[in-house]
Amino acid sequence: MFRKEDIQKIIKANREVFATKEDFESFREEMRKSFSGLQTSVDAYAKKADAYFQEMVALSRKVDRMEKWIHQIAKKVGIDLKP
Repeated sequence: MFRKEDIQKIIKANREVFATKEDFESFREEMRKSFSGLQTSVDAYAKKADAYFQEMVALSRKVDRMEKWIHQIAKKVGIDLKP
């Protein structure tokens, strides 16, 4: 049989090895804060990436339009541009 001292030693050893409910609650709160900060950073990056991609689409269309004009001008002045 276990004596009271043996049981106390087991309880003390388990507290050092395993997390208590209070330890887990504080850890969970820290993780929630860390995740919130990470989520904010990802959202900010996604917003910047979206703005960049929209700008690239607009720039691509502008370049395509100017290239079309260059081909039209070249055709009118008699210059053959190879695509």
